[in-house]
This record gives sequence, C-alpha cells and structure tokens, in this order.
Amino acid sequence: MAKKYELIRNSVMVNNRTLYQIKALKDFGSVKKGDLGGFIESENNLNHDGNCWVYVKAQVYGDAYVSGDVLVSGNARVYGKARVYGKAQVFGGAHVSGNARVSGKALVCESARVFRNARVFENARVYGDAQVFEDTRVFGNVRVYGNVQVFGNAQVYGNAEVSGDVEISGNAHVYGDALVSGNAQVSENAKVYGNVYVYENAKVSGNAQVYGDARVFGNARVSENTWVYGNTHIFENAHVYGNAHLGNVPIDFNCDFNPYKALKEILNCPEIFPVLSGLNENLDKLISTILIKTGT
Repeated sequence: MAKKYELIRNSVMVNNRTLYQIKALKDFGSVKKGDLGGFIESENNLNHDGNCWVYVKAQVYGDAYVSGDVLVSGNARVYGKARVYGKAQVFGGAHVSGNARVSGKALVCESARVFRNARVFENARVYGDAQVFEDTRVFGNVRVYGNVQVFGNAQVYGNAEVSGDVEISGNAHVYGDALVSGNAQVSENAKVYGNVYVYENAKVSGNAQVYGDARVFGNARVSENTWVYGNTHIFENAHVYGNAHLGNVPIDFNCDFNPYKALKEILNCPEIFPVLSGLNENLDKLISTILIKTGT
C-alpha cells in the first residue's frame, strides 16, 4: 500500500503525548502533494487509503482512527478509542472521544462533544454546544444543537430536531418530524414522534407517548402510561398521568388529570353511574376493577 502522507519533525505535546504534523506525499481528494496537514500521534491514527485527511490545527491521537473519506479540520480533536469513518466530518472545535463512532455523512462541528459509546451516523448533524454521550444513537436526518444533552440509551432519529437546553435521556426515543426545544426533557421510556412539538419547560417521562400533531409546552408534564396524540395541546401547569389516552383536546392551566381517579369520582355519582354501565366491555371491566378495589 502506497503511503499518501508522512510524519514530519514539527510536533506538539498534548496530554503528555507527542503529536507530529503530517505532509501529503501525493494528490488525493482536495489535498495536493506537499500540503501540510494537522497533527497525529502515529500512522495508526490516519488511514493511507481513501481521501481522509486531518487538516492544519486539527489533532487525532491515542487509539483513535480516522478512515474512509473523513475530513477532520479546524480545531477539532479525535482521541481515545474513537472511530470516524465513511464520509463524516469533524470540524470547528468539536471533540469525538471515548469509544464514540461517527460515520456515514454525519457532521460534528462547532463546540459539540460526542463521547463514551455514542453513535452518530447517516446524515445526522450535531453542533453548537451539544453533547451526545453514553450509549446514545443519533442518526437519520437529525439536527441536535444548542446546549442539548442526549445521554443514557436515548435515540434521536428520523427528521427530528432537538435544540436549546433540552435533555433526552434514559431509553427515550425522539423521531419522525418531532421538534423538542427550550428546557424540555424527554426521559425514561418515553416516545415523542410524528409532528409533535415539545417545548418550553415541558417534561415527557415514564412510558408516555406523544405523537401525531400534539403540542406539550409551558410547565406541562406527561408521564406514566399516558398517550397524547392528534391535535391535543397540553400546556401551562397541566399534569397528565396514569393510563390516559387523549386525542384532539386541550388540557391547560393547573389541571391534574388521572383517568382512574376521574372515573372513581364518576362512580360516586348516582345520576351518571347507571348510564355508563353496559356501554363498552372494556369500560365495564374498569368499573368492576374500581368497585372491587374500593369495596363499593
């Protein structure tokens, strides 16, 4: 295999490691023979195949490996045991480290950080001061930026956009055309997808699902096994929880909605209880369960 670059004497010290500047030995991609590149610790950091290159000021070191047609530029750093391959780009002041993998046509730039076991791939974009770490997966045509943190086993994919000071954590999934912004949080096993917009200080957690064209904002909370869908708007200080399924309704102000509790109150009303009986088999089962538990 013919070498496409060599290490020259120019060096810098980084974390007690000596990094050497690289010099192109032939033309490839946009690189011309004789061009000076960035700094790597050894030839184990940069493949001699493909058009991959580390530009001036950028650094790759440790057990990190750059291959394919990857471009690392600006003040970017790739280190630890990170792998960057495919046609991915890491630039600006971005860092990719730990056991992270960046591939496909993904971009990691500005002051973004991708580390630990995180995976960023396909056409995903991670930028601003965003952090993607632990065992997360960010892929598809996703945009993650601002001060966002995606961690745990969370996944963000499809055409989703996550911005602001958002936290996506646990086993949460955000996908489809979902938009999550502001100080919103999606955590635990929650799923947010479709054309949903979750923003401001809203929180979606538990096994909750928010989908369709729903909106959750303000200081609203959606938790436990709740499903919110259609054109439903949950906002202000509303808290929807339990096993509620809400479609095409507004829940606002200081509402605290739990369907189990609501039905229990209805059963205490002699005018309404007889009307409900026999309407629906599942409703009858729920009524029976409540009556047994309450000893009514």
